[in-house]
Amino acid sequence: MQEIGIGLLGLGTVGSGLVRLLEKNGEFLARKTGIRLRLRRILVRDPEKPRGVSVSRKLLTTDFEEILSDPGIQIVCELMGGLEPARTYILRALKAGKYVVTANKAVLSTYGPEVFAAAEARGVGLFFEAAVGGGVPIVKALRESLSANRIRRLTAIVNGTCNYILTRMTEEGLPFSEALREAQARGFAEADPQLDVSGADSAHKLAILATLAYGGFLPAEKVYTEGIETLEPLDIQFARELGLVPKLLAIGREEDGRVEVRVHPTLVPETHVLASVREAYNGFLLEGDFVGSVLLYGLGAGGEPTASAVAADLLDAARFLQAGARPGPILFRDRPLEIKPLAEVESRYYFRFSAVDRPGVLSKISGILGAYEISIASVIQKGREEGGPVPIVMLTHEAREASVRQALSEIDRLEVVTAPTRVLRILED
Repeated sequence: MQEIGIGLLGLGTVGSGLVRLLEKNGEFLARKTGIRLRLRRILVRDPEKPRGVSVSRKLLTTDFEEILSDPGIQIVCELMGGLEPARTYILRALKAGKYVVTANKAVLSTYGPEVFAAAEARGVGLFFEAAVGGGVPIVKALRESLSANRIRRLTAIVNGTCNYILTRMTEEGLPFSEALREAQARGFAEADPQLDVSGADSAHKLAILATLAYGGFLPAEKVYTEGIETLEPLDIQFARELGLVPKLLAIGREEDGRVEVRVHPTLVPETHVLASVREAYNGFLLEGDFVGSVLLYGLGAGGEPTASAVAADLLDAARFLQAGARPGPILFRDRPLEIKPLAEVESRYYFRFSAVDRPGVLSKISGILGAYEISIASVIQKGREEGGPVPIVMLTHEAREASVRQALSEIDRLEVVTAPTRVLRILED
């Protein structure tokens, strides 16, 4: 039986989960695969810090050079997170001829070409299933199982923190701040949740998925991104009346050689399969030109699900090492992807106007929308409460983003409109 040495960088939530997995299932994996994965060194900042997992003090080091120079370590497993020093360590490990397994979505979505090129130049493997989707094998699906297809549509819930918050806001009517505090108390959200709730985490993940799906590197900065911080319970309430539920979606589309990539809160029809993805779960709906629709679903975060994906990558890397095979390149396209501008995107929309209760208001609003070729599908108008403004909710048919922005700019300047219009996009069923 062949033994493969691993140098682990980071012993946080995922790193500790990997240690527990190897302790519990190590012998089972060895019997099943003929490969024994052996932790030889673990890089940490503070060897004295308690981590809730039993690790021999002899394995711990604060010096990356001990891992890089150890000939018995064939795979470096980076679970530190963040851009630096993780990027530097990954590149140095690849250039030293070591295979790399990483869960680092930030590095891959920012420095992907540099990292991919380093692996290809040295003829070593780079594996990153755990960077997206936790325990859901979405990366392998795109790199292998669905690689013969053109992925026309990619619609996904990729952030468990936001999905948990939106589930609580939808089902319990909680305001955002209260739902966030509950998510933090249950360990679904970080003390500083900005990366998640701003949509940035989802944009990093979509950049990786789009890179794999469409064959050219897409930096995260090219993904149009909105978060969920400003979503109001009133809009969720109106949406439910109309058979819609809010989700933070990562959306990719390819048409006529251009790629559309966006992350934003989206109203999803209750009949849509992604509407049933609740709490901290992730869901990935892919549409290939030959395979049709494929759905992947599971826990998208947490130490154990993510450690499962990391361990699977370690085994894949070990199989290449065992066979003496050279992994193929990750990217083949020389040019970057051509991005479709958001202004040209077409979608259905939800509008909530705040207007004075006066005859002719609705006709003024609908007249401006009509002038910009925005067709109204349905309207809800609530009665006035204590002399305050009247909420008017409209759903549209498909309209162009640029036209919507122009129309709403004109509507919000009307003297009968008392607050900026609330806007949400609607996913096609």
